[in-house]
Amino acid sequence: MTENSRARCGGESNGVIVISGISAAGKSTVAQALAERLDRSAHVRGDFFRRMIVGGLVNMTAEPDPEALAQLRLRYRLAAASADAYCAAGFTAIVQDIVLGEHLAEMTELITSRPLAVVVLAPDPDAVLEREQQRAKTGYGPHWQPRELDAVLRQSTARIGLWLDTSHQTVDQTVDEILKRAWTEGAVS
Repeated sequence: MTENSRARCGGESNGVIVISGISAAGKSTVAQALAERLDRSAHVRGDFFRRMIVGGLVNMTAEPDPEALAQLRLRYRLAAASADAYCAAGFTAIVQDIVLGEHLAEMTELITSRPLAVVVLAPDPDAVLEREQQRAKTGYGPHWQPRELDAVLRQSTARIGLWLDTSHQTVDQTVDEILKRAWTEGAVS
């Protein structure tokens, strides 16, 4: 990203917000609702880049294959580049993906646009399990369960940005909180 495009992203009207959390934490729903509340916004779905791989896809597991990690990092690089491009064009980019452990800090370095905010949705595992049971798609199976992934989130992920316990919040309440607090408490320099 050039200094010119970096400067254009420095205005009050746009920037990048990364929304992370474990599967079924509400990332997609919250990111879409947040984007819909903003005048100029783009919802960058990280999983979209994973689904673009037609042949040779290797999914993440608790004990990831080196190729799975390489594909995960590719997905993050593509999401970051997309967010930077949208921001340079005057949009607020909402990047939504499961970004845990060391990868959260890496993501904040991959995204060069500023301002940049990180919001981690961290409902308790019981709330996540209930949400998982209510949705059509499944994020869990034999390799991952909510408590295991929650442990990775809480024990191996740096406390970057704004962490929200959304266990008892509606989508609108969560979006309200993000709009009030993300650019201050969630800001990444």
